[in-house]
Amino acid sequence: MGAAASEAVYRFDRFILDLARGALLSVEGREILLRPKAFALLRLLVENSGRLLDRDIIMQAVWPGVTVADDGITQCVRDIRRALGSDSQRLLKTVPRRGYILASKVSEESARSTLGTLTAEIVDRPAIAILPFANLSNDSEQEFFSDGIADDLITELSRNRSLFVIARNSSFTYRGRSIDLKHVARELRVRYLVEGSVRRDAKRVRINAQLIDTESGQHVWAERYDRKISSVFAVQDEITSAIVTAVCPALADAEFRRTLRKPLESLGAWEAYQRGRWHMGRANPADNAKAKDFFQRAITLDAMFSPAYAAMAMTYMHEGLAFATLPLQETAKLAGGWARTAVEIDANDADAHAILAWTTAIGGATQEVWEGVSLALAINPNSTWANAVKGAYLLFTGQPSQAREALVTALRLDPRGPISVLPLTQIAVSYYFERDYEQSADAARRAVVRYPELPLAHRYLAAALGQLGRIDEANDTLQKAIELSVSSFNLYVRNRPPWFRAVDHEHILEGLRKAGWRN
Repeated sequence: MGAAASEAVYRFDRFILDLARGALLSVEGREILLRPKAFALLRLLVENSGRLLDRDIIMQAVWPGVTVADDGITQCVRDIRRALGSDSQRLLKTVPRRGYILASKVSEESARSTLGTLTAEIVDRPAIAILPFANLSNDSEQEFFSDGIADDLITELSRNRSLFVIARNSSFTYRGRSIDLKHVARELRVRYLVEGSVRRDAKRVRINAQLIDTESGQHVWAERYDRKISSVFAVQDEITSAIVTAVCPALADAEFRRTLRKPLESLGAWEAYQRGRWHMGRANPADNAKAKDFFQRAITLDAMFSPAYAAMAMTYMHEGLAFATLPLQETAKLAGGWARTAVEIDANDADAHAILAWTTAIGGATQEVWEGVSLALAINPNSTWANAVKGAYLLFTGQPSQAREALVTALRLDPRGPISVLPLTQIAVSYYFERDYEQSADAARRAVVRYPELPLAHRYLAAALGQLGRIDEANDTLQKAIELSVSSFNLYVRNRPPWFRAVDHEHILEGLRKAGWRN
């Protein structure tokens, strides 16, 4: 197929098939995930719209030179129908014992035409391409290893619903070519590129990787990894995880800085969402209210943008749990409603599933919470929210050490984002539950410095200082916690929240009594 065809954009019914990106989109700009073979079959059907395709034609086009059982086609058809939703039987018809037909009018336009800005108009979240990593080894057979790193990065970054990741069949067309990165960015219509190199010998491998902002030409992030080769796949998994963990927060930071340069009136849905995240991350009632306004703006601009609904749920969680300005029952109802909508819009949004699980935790650390967290982690093990909520669940079910591991992971995935308020304070609690009061006080103090208006951080610091016998400092901190929010103090101290075990709650009260609290 020629270059022009490979850059085509097809519109049919309520969908867009963008071959340059290797993506199926809804008309609202939501990416709909399809496995490679299902995508190839949908492309074949779209390019032959109105024509009956029998199984032999499909086999030759989608599985050339390979013998595949009929179940392979059946599964791909099932995947496509699931992606197309409730009207899928109308769009993709089965002709018994003959084959399949896409019964929809299809319009084709070039990605280089006026539709070259199509994706940018309907999807303003950042687009990123992972270029094939250069094999700098003398052995050409090591190509599979360098390709494997890039392949795994594409797979793992695609799990992040805030990113639009270019498919392998588009980004790998640049393999072995001398390229100009800005030219590649224009062709693929991306804001960011990841490129790198692999040098390997019998015992060691060295991988260089960098994230480039194609608009400015600047390096957002770069790192070198040196590893001993014990197991090829283990090293590949380790390097992939390290790069994804580094790239996501670096990219989020770059995106936020980009949105700050835009005037308020010109913000798109993604940019309004980024502004809202910044305000929510300041963890005080006034900024939380501003965050709501930005998330509502994002939803108004794009009613199918699930992250904005999930973030709106979090603003209500902050009101109920952090500031205690909303009763718990109302918090669960409002936050749960927004989170459920996010999941309904995008069932593959791991953050939305995790936040929904956390809203159910208001009633206690139940099996339902754990099932929700497990589903979120299965969708995306690198979800910041999923790791944070996992940590919270483990913390309040008597597993502080395992909780801290998940909370530290969440912080590493998003060290400066709005999520950090949760793991920072709960890491302090995890040390407290283990009776390591020095570590608890140090962690709580870091949270106080970062979130000076957050009563939770002051309260946990007061308890830890009380246990350490630093009574004057403990009492000052206790008074500050009460001063910041009497209602929060009543929620967490005078009453036992449903998610606290009785023994853990009494342990906190013990530290506060030593700090000078009298009930």
